Amino acid sequence: MALRPIDNALPTTTPERPKKQVKISVPIQKLTDSAVNDENKAPVPDVTIDYVSSENLKSLPDPESKFQSLIEGLDSKDWTKVCESLNDTRRFALYHSSLLVPILEKVMVVVVKSMKNPRSALCKTSIMASSDIFKAFGDQLLDSNSDALDSLLLQLLLKASQDKKFVCEEADRTLKVMVDSITPLPLLHKLKTYVSHNNMRIRAKAAISISNCVSKMGIEGMKEFGLASLVQMAAELLKDKLPEAREAARSIVISIYNAFAEDDDQKQEDAFMEDEDQKQEAWQSFCQSNLPPIDAQSMIKITTTSR
Repeated sequence: MALRPIDNALPTTTPERPKKQVKISVPIQKLTDSAVNDENKAPVPDVTIDYVSSENLKSLPDPESKFQSLIEGLDSKDWTKVCESLNDTRRFALYHSSLLVPILEKVMVVVVKSMKNPRSALCKTSIMASSDIFKAFGDQLLDSNSDALDSLLLQLLLKASQDKKFVCEEADRTLKVMVDSITPLPLLHKLKTYVSHNNMRIRAKAAISISNCVSKMGIEGMKEFGLASLVQMAAELLKDKLPEAREAARSIVISIYNAFAEDDDQKQEDAFMEDEDQKQEAWQSFCQSNLPPIDAQSMIKITTTSR
């Protein structure tokens, strides 16, 4: 059979490629600071916010005349004005605290609200303001502003437990100032709520503050809170997932043990507590009577290995 001449072959049809659509460049509107918020970095460069340490803050030359503008600034919808007013609030707290007393609860509400704001600058400024409020008023915050203090404490624990370094470190510093400024026992009652919080990072931050509180307490304060309650709290934290919480728990146990061993009443009850081994026996008996066996063993192990 003769082959068909190649000229008679059917032409091959190649499907036509779709034409590329021409890309049109449309200028994208720059996102505002409220849309983009990276708390690991300083705020947008077109707005300058000064973070002045407490030591470098100066008193106000005429605080009485500045007071009215302070209230207006705290109520402003302009976040930069709120930042300025919070810095003025810090000056009032440190140098003219008596003028701030009548509006202290309102100020704390503004501080908490600003701490929730997505703007990094406003958030950090509010945390710095809360630190100076702790320094200035201390236990006064327990008397008439209990609800405001509870809200502030929760926000500080939340900010300290975040990965956003820009505010996290500032919140950690402020929590330390809080512990140094407020009597340990009532503060411990507030902090114990967070030992069972669902967020494990909040539990860890609370555990660190509890450890700092307990380290400042004597045996009488621990007894008033409840030695058994303290030991049980520490036992729960020792089983926490985060190493920070477990390390704080170990510090709590050491503080309790040292106070327990120095307790005059305990010494009179156990007259044989003369050396470390005898103290350990009394401590072992105490733990076994207040904890499940496995938790008691953990407590005893901590105090024996720390010797």
